Amino acid sequence: MKKLVVLTGAGISQESGIKTFRDADGLWNNYRIEDVATPDAWERDPKLVLDFYNIRRKQLYEVEPNKAHTLLAKLEDTFNVEIITQNIDDLHEKAGSTRVLHLHGELKKVRSTIDPDLVYNLAGWELNLGDLCEKGSQLRPHIVWFGEPVPNIMTATSWVQNADIFLVVGTSLNVYPAAGLLQYVPDHVPKFLVDPKATPEYYVKNLEIIRDKATTGVQKVVEMLVKMASDN
Repeated sequence: MKKLVVLTGAGISQESGIKTFRDADGLWNNYRIEDVATPDAWERDPKLVLDFYNIRRKQLYEVEPNKAHTLLAKLEDTFNVEIITQNIDDLHEKAGSTRVLHLHGELKKVRSTIDPDLVYNLAGWELNLGDLCEKGSQLRPHIVWFGEPVPNIMTATSWVQNADIFLVVGTSLNVYPAAGLLQYVPDHVPKFLVDPKATPEYYVKNLEIIRDKATTGVQKVVEMLVKMASDN
C-alpha cells in the first residue's frame, strides 16, 4: 500500500468543539498563552497552568471525533496512513487511527519535572500541585510549551520525506517547526491542503488547495485518493 502522511492542526478538532488559541486572538477562556503555555509561566504560577490544562482536559472528555477524524482512520483500509498532529487531544486515536505522532504532546498524559522520560497516563482529568512522579518530583502536563524543543520533529521529518501522498488538514502552516514539514515532502509527491483560510506564501509543487472546513474538505480528498488508488 502507498504511504499517506497526514499533518493535522487545530482546525480538525475545532469541529468537535475544541477551542483554539488562534481563533480567540491568543486567548483561551481569557487565558493568555504567555501565562499558561510557557516554561516561564510554569515557574511563575504552576497552579494557574495546572488549572488551565485541567479545564482543557475536562473538555476533552466531553467531545467526540468528527467525520474528518473517522474518514482518516478509515483510509487505513486503502493506504499505509501515518498521522502527524499538532493537536494535544486523542481524537485521532478514538476514531481508530493506529499510527499517530503527537508533535506538541498529549493532554491525557503527564510527566516528571526532573525526568522527562517518566511519562504517565493520567487517571481522570485533574492534575494538582502535590501530584508526584515516582522520583518525588511534581508532575506537569505532557505538553510541548512555547519555547521548548519539539522532540518528535525529526521522526515527523522522516515520515514526510518517505511519503507517497501528503495531506494537510486544519492548520494555517504558521506554527514552526511543524509548518516547515511541507518543505521536506519530495516535489513529485501529490499534496493536498485542506483549510478554509489556506494562503500559502510560497510555491509548492503538486499542491492542491481545498479551501473548506475539515469535515467536508477531507471527504473531497478521500474521494480523490480512493480514485487514485483504484486507477493504479
